[in-house]
Amino acid sequence: MGMNAVYEGAGDCPEVVPLFPLSGALLLPRGQMPLNVFEPRYLAMVDDALKAGRVIGMIQPEPETGRQSEIPPLLKVGCLGRITQFAETGDGRYIVTLTGISRFRLLDELSVTTAYRQAKVDYSEFAGDFVARIGEEEVDRKGLLKALRSFAKANELKIDWKGVNEAPNEALVNALSMMCPFGPREKQALLEARSLKDRAEVLVAITEIELARGGGNPDTTLQ
Repeated sequence: MGMNAVYEGAGDCPEVVPLFPLSGALLLPRGQMPLNVFEPRYLAMVDDALKAGRVIGMIQPEPETGRQSEIPPLLKVGCLGRITQFAETGDGRYIVTLTGISRFRLLDELSVTTAYRQAKVDYSEFAGDFVARIGEEEVDRKGLLKALRSFAKANELKIDWKGVNEAPNEALVNALSMMCPFGPREKQALLEARSLKDRAEVLVAITEIELARGGGNPDTTLQ
């Protein structure tokens, strides 16, 4: 899915972004994330985003530390996404698709009057995110597919192998990272991988660990 807007670098992205904290959610540059939005504060956030830039910052709260909090602390790296599809359901929900633009580092959460959280962010250490397919030639595609086949077999996953075989390396690595049924810590490690090659290696390592543990979700379907 393409975007009408062009983001060539950090200067094209806002310094202050609305935040959508969601545990286990992973958005990566040029990846697509569907969202079912129903909480009033996030409905308001989508309304505001549609009026101004159509961008939202996806970020994970810190993993559970044993205490409950209405305002959980956030991890320091998230990903900016642009609303590229939007629909109302008629029952008070929005169905939204975000397309990833660039990762960001959270600098300072702001005191705001909105029900949703906002923060000042910085994109400078993720300059490569603005360049499509950068580093694809360094990915060990054969090793990645081998790990995927083993994981799929062990967990009886249904996979669109035709689509997998036709996908370029960036789309393949990022789509698998976003869709594989891993936990929040693993998702964050995939997000923070410095390069596409590093992300592919992290993905293979996590997959091999899950296989060794006999883990995974047999009800998950990857398409």
